[in-house]
Amino acid sequence: MPLVPTQEEKLLRESVRAISLKYGPEYFVRQTAADEPPTALWNELAEAGFLGVNIPEEWDGGGLGMYELAAVAEEVAYAGCPLLLIVVSPAIAGSILTRHGTVAQKDRWLRGVGTGQTKIAFAITEPDAGSNSHSISTVAKKTDEGYVLNGQKYYISGMEDADHVLVVAKTSTDETTGRGRLSLFMVDVDTPGLTFQHIPTALQAPEKQWTLYFDDVEVAEDQMIGAVDQGLKVVFDGLNPERIAAAVMCTGIARYALDKASAYANERVVWGGKKIGTHQGLSHPLAEAKIALEQARLMTQKAAALYDAGAPGAAEASNIAKFAAAEAGIRCLDQAIQVHGGNGVALEYNLSNYWFVVRLLRTAPVSREMILNYVAEHSLGLPRSY
Repeated sequence: MPLVPTQEEKLLRESVRAISLKYGPEYFVRQTAADEPPTALWNELAEAGFLGVNIPEEWDGGGLGMYELAAVAEEVAYAGCPLLLIVVSPAIAGSILTRHGTVAQKDRWLRGVGTGQTKIAFAITEPDAGSNSHSISTVAKKTDEGYVLNGQKYYISGMEDADHVLVVAKTSTDETTGRGRLSLFMVDVDTPGLTFQHIPTALQAPEKQWTLYFDDVEVAEDQMIGAVDQGLKVVFDGLNPERIAAAVMCTGIARYALDKASAYANERVVWGGKKIGTHQGLSHPLAEAKIALEQARLMTQKAAALYDAGAPGAAEASNIAKFAAAEAGIRCLDQAIQVHGGNGVALEYNLSNYWFVVRLLRTAPVSREMILNYVAEHSLGLPRSY
């Protein structure tokens, strides 16, 4: 893992940042208020080839890896435009298709992810299953033509702008453990029987959250990604990229917030003609937040490098990175709001509107409690607690 950024990484970050800053927080707020997806920003990033940097060149991607996609996602967030769909489409779906899709499936779906022209949502969570994927109740039953899906998914991001949704469903049950055996299916969003309902939330972001309903949704045999009943293994090749991409959303927002806080502390004068940044009551918390941010960024870079290398420890690093980045993101944003005083909650300062974006990422795509469970069991060798 290079601790010194290469010239290529510097150029990548500068180019992504230049595009994203043309839109900035004002665009993010405007699209959110209008209930419209960030199409213009997404399309410009796609046309420049940045949204498929982790997809192999033979499928119209950049031929690089998760390390580079993480850089893209972080710079977009740093510009005030954190895009949840980067986490879902190129990171999760793109990674899964790259590793498990057939040639025909890659030609059909991955090529579009590589160019950024195809957007794929991801549906695994359910109202009654929570973090326990073994308890998924959405069922895919075999038919002569393929499979029929029935069930419900909950808190699915970006369906309003997606072309397809990658669905995790139960195809059989392990008689020994009683756990569901899972499989993955690529479903067109306009397939008969698939409907979705918006979930109103406090989240201020252009991508919305949805409940999905599957009522006798028919899919062909060639819409299954990976082998039947082996979906959980397939999913994990998308969950580590998901954690990494979520982490850089947090670190990007954290960088954005600290920059605004530092600029404000260098300008604002209240007591004795001194800038408020001279007071340690403000400078020390900002410095501590910066330290937490850089620790999280370093762990996230390690996680991406391990994933790209296919090395042991990628899952552990990805979980730790997501945990650290979410905590650092909340800390940095909260301190930036505090530095601004009452202005911290004034909408014109574009700080408080990111609060629930970062706060959501402490809970999703995997909760901090489940990460602690993972580290306790897999890193420390402690007894399984759940």
